Amino acid sequence: MNKEQLKQLVCEEIDKNQEEIIDVGKQIFNNPELGYKEYKTAKLVEEKFAKLDLPYENKLAITGSKATLKGKESKIKLAIMGELDAVLCPEHPNADISTGAAHSCGHNAQVAAMLGAAMGIKLSKANEYLSGDIAFIAVPAEEPVEVEFRQRLREKGEIEFLGGKQEFIKIGAMDDIDMTIMFHSSTGEEKKVVTGGTSNGFVTKLVKYIGKEAHAGGAPHNGVNALNAAIIGLQGIHAQRETFKDDDHIRIHPIITKGGDLVNIVPADVRIETYVRGSTMEAVLEASKKVNRALKAGAMAVGAEVDILEIPGFLPRFNDPILTELFRNNAIEVVGEEFVGEGKHGTGSSDIGDVMHLMPAIHPYVTGMKGFGHTKDYQVVDPYLAFVVPAKLLAMTAIDVLAEDASIGLKIKKTEPKLTKEEYFKLWNEFIVDTPHA
Repeated sequence: MNKEQLKQLVCEEIDKNQEEIIDVGKQIFNNPELGYKEYKTAKLVEEKFAKLDLPYENKLAITGSKATLKGKESKIKLAIMGELDAVLCPEHPNADISTGAAHSCGHNAQVAAMLGAAMGIKLSKANEYLSGDIAFIAVPAEEPVEVEFRQRLREKGEIEFLGGKQEFIKIGAMDDIDMTIMFHSSTGEEKKVVTGGTSNGFVTKLVKYIGKEAHAGGAPHNGVNALNAAIIGLQGIHAQRETFKDDDHIRIHPIITKGGDLVNIVPADVRIETYVRGSTMEAVLEASKKVNRALKAGAMAVGAEVDILEIPGFLPRFNDPILTELFRNNAIEVVGEEFVGEGKHGTGSSDIGDVMHLMPAIHPYVTGMKGFGHTKDYQVVDPYLAFVVPAKLLAMTAIDVLAEDASIGLKIKKTEPKLTKEEYFKLWNEFIVDTPHA
């Protein structure tokens, strides 16, 4: 069969299984779990892998899994990826009342589509005509939330990175992968599919101001107010915002996670979490230095101490041009050219950026949702578009890469990565430092 015949066969199989694909998306939506805790979602994915008779590894980076479908030859291995986790959004009507987790970012659609692509290719036996293998990967913890929880996992040696894809890189689960394709949900109305575009990278900071306790009413002069130190530090960050170049897209958004212990005790333990984002790592690291300088100044101003723990964030995102064009052409065929748009720069972040630095990869957007991401009004309004259409687009793109002796895939495979795996770890290891007391 030629590529177009294979695509038609696979899409027909996906349509036959659309009810199951949509049901997977709905099940995950109604059972949201936060990163490195996605046990129910992981179990569902593994059950679907088993049903398809796909051999798989599980408990990768705690909750991740990876199934492999062999082709007639193994010239290339392409990964189709979906993310298991939800985000914190306790106001969402479908949020887990005990954790505040909600799928107000659409990762449930990613997993449903990844499994839908597996159903289409496996059940149609299209893989028997492909000159490469496909790894279907369910990866945990894309949303970098609950930083203190993940830091405890880091301290226990259970993880090293905030993001699940980064952990997959660390444990070697991506070593046999040549290129990766995935998508993200979107709420756009004019365009159903958006391809290309870039996004910010970021670094993470856990900040602890250390003061001295005293009775807040009776003897405040005996204390050192760590909350005042934090406030001055935050104001120092704000005072530098005009120094950031517009082209660098710097974003700094701290939260105070602990402001003291009791209202009648001078705060002696105040904690902050923040990201420092930017369009390049050079810009991120330069802004990070300014943030640290401001945080230290807050401590110095009142005689407190500050500990700044640096944690790797995510690298900036960019898309492989050949894979992007393949996905775009398939989108035009499925939804029509007038409904396919071009991405721009986004100031959010994703750990697919780390993968993109090591191999060709894409991260387009497909609609089917309404509302705004990470908010209470984010909902699925078109299940077929949200879950089934991206399953087709992922499967069709995989066929483009691996059919006809994998000629296109072999061309893509020759792309020189921005970083080797060794350079990747060197970059993050040089960033991770515990700043001494100020």
